[in-house]
Amino acid sequence: MHTRSTTNASMADQTKREQEERMLKSRMEEIGFKLLVLSGKGGVGKSTVAANLAVALAMRGKSIGLLDVDVHGPSIPKLMGLEGRPIGSDGESMVPIHVSENLKVMSIGFLLRSNADAVIWRGPLKYNVIRQFLKDVEWGHLDYLVIDSPPGTGDEPLSVAQLVGSPAGAVVVTTPQDLAISDVRRCVSFCNTLSLPVVGVVENMSGLVCPKCGEEIALFKTGGGKALAREMNVPFLGAIPIEPEIVHSGDAGTPFIERHANTRSGAAFAEVVSRIVGGDEASALESGAADPQKETSE
Repeated sequence: MHTRSTTNASMADQTKREQEERMLKSRMEEIGFKLLVLSGKGGVGKSTVAANLAVALAMRGKSIGLLDVDVHGPSIPKLMGLEGRPIGSDGESMVPIHVSENLKVMSIGFLLRSNADAVIWRGPLKYNVIRQFLKDVEWGHLDYLVIDSPPGTGDEPLSVAQLVGSPAGAVVVTTPQDLAISDVRRCVSFCNTLSLPVVGVVENMSGLVCPKCGEEIALFKTGGGKALAREMNVPFLGAIPIEPEIVHSGDAGTPFIERHANTRSGAAFAEVVSRIVGGDEASALESGAADPQKETSE
């Protein structure tokens, strides 16, 4: 009797896993491209780049989802002015927040009671939460799902890369100085190991634009990201200088690109988007990439 009940339970678990796999695959098949925004380390402005990239794509008429699965530092609610918003549900699925006609947002930060709460989860729980956000959110059809992934090359970004399927690609964010470049070099190698195409490298904080005279100061040096892209044989998407309004916009919960598209940094964001949607990078994604799930053993 005990053996039979154990077998039945095992079969039920297997059936449930298969149903969840089908649901995940079905969700991801509704999305044109999955763009994973990665960084080799924290503090390089990855979330700011992800938020403004999503908004800039939406401003071009693309149907965009912005998913924040940065488990330990979900910044998207703050950057998008959505702090304190609860997760909606239609009874079967989680419903993302509609920021505009073309932009929907979902964040792990919406699960936290306050912005002071710390997420203290072990690896398996983090994997299950990331999987749930990919499987259970009702995105509908999207041209792009921009995913703000956790920094580094550990379990969380690995989980994201393996779960999203193809076509997918990585936008790797760095700052110009050597310390950041070393970490991003490992991030590019991580993508290569997973057969996850690198859409390109973005050099963030590439010079400071003086608000008084407009002169550009090489605060953290410049050119490191471009040199890395050349070294690793991946596309360079552009360099985004620091402007005080980027900081002010983030603190105010208003994406920088919405109100400052005509600035030097606004033009840099637009250049990055143009290279993603209109260049060889998009063509490479459209041709289909190897599924990262098949490239790494458990």
